[in-house]
Amino acid sequence: MYTLKRIWLQKDPEVFLQWQKLITRTGLAVGEEVAYTVGIFDQQTLIATASCYANIIKYVVVCEKKRSEQLLTQLISHLSDHIKDEGYTKSFVYTAPKNRLFFESLGFREVLAAQDILFMEQGVPSYESYAQQLQRQRIGQNNGAIVMNANPFTKGHLYLVETAASQKEQVYVFVLSEDRSQFSASERLRMVTEGLAHLSNVTVLPTNNYLVSSAVFPSYFLKEQAPEAIAKKQAAFDATLFKEKIAPLLAITTRFVGSEPYSLVTQLYNEAMAAVFSPELELIVIDRLKINQSTVSATKVRKAIAEKDLLSLQQFLPETTFSFLMQHNYI
Repeated sequence: MYTLKRIWLQKDPEVFLQWQKLITRTGLAVGEEVAYTVGIFDQQTLIATASCYANIIKYVVVCEKKRSEQLLTQLISHLSDHIKDEGYTKSFVYTAPKNRLFFESLGFREVLAAQDILFMEQGVPSYESYAQQLQRQRIGQNNGAIVMNANPFTKGHLYLVETAASQKEQVYVFVLSEDRSQFSASERLRMVTEGLAHLSNVTVLPTNNYLVSSAVFPSYFLKEQAPEAIAKKQAAFDATLFKEKIAPLLAITTRFVGSEPYSLVTQLYNEAMAAVFSPELELIVIDRLKINQSTVSATKVRKAIAEKDLLSLQQFLPETTFSFLMQHNYI
């Protein structure tokens, strides 16, 4: 008789070792974020496991000798119920392409198959609804794109967009929808929209779950804490999703990014895009804006906010962002 129960990876070293061995035997790398893990035990031996972070299912593994016993169905059903109990209306899973039929039988739909990864989703809103939203915004045939967190929106971001807008018919600025920053997704979207309102050939859009999110690129939010090998793989996957699933919908031929002197993960992302995009998409790297010999960055701005350094804020922020911070009592 097997037992399914929650595993506390940080509190039970013995079970953690069993879990780690089970994961690594399948070729997966330990190091991604998980918040909830369950295991199926044969007495004291872990024979199957699955985890999730928010609504993203990860590390789904059944030991080789038990793969004929329908343990996957128990794991996924349990995690799906947990995700719904947490208030989510959809869930994602990374899996091997060989598992496609199994997950399709549970109602999952393919978002992207790339290399040895199959990325699927279940529930609403779906990728298809997001794709329809993007298609309604399509203008022109030779367009550019920028993806930004804008935490908050700075003169550096503005300079990047204005440079792109001077070179393309239309520029689509995607603002990260993930709420893992000092400013919320709605606040950042508003700051970007207000800051770019004077540019007639710029459209501001949310990323939802499909660009630089916990679902496709969680290492981005861990920055230097992220294992480099995992960050590289996720960066390449995110770049592939953009190239195959986003760019064609909006006739995007060029992605613009800022140079990255500070963050290793962001630099890895830029390198992954250059490798994945070629030759279909062009990647243009714009040198970061400097003001009085100081490179503008959102990190410096957040430090200035914490220190109530109004002089630096006025120097680094467009009027629209400075007014937003004043109105909402951030400074």
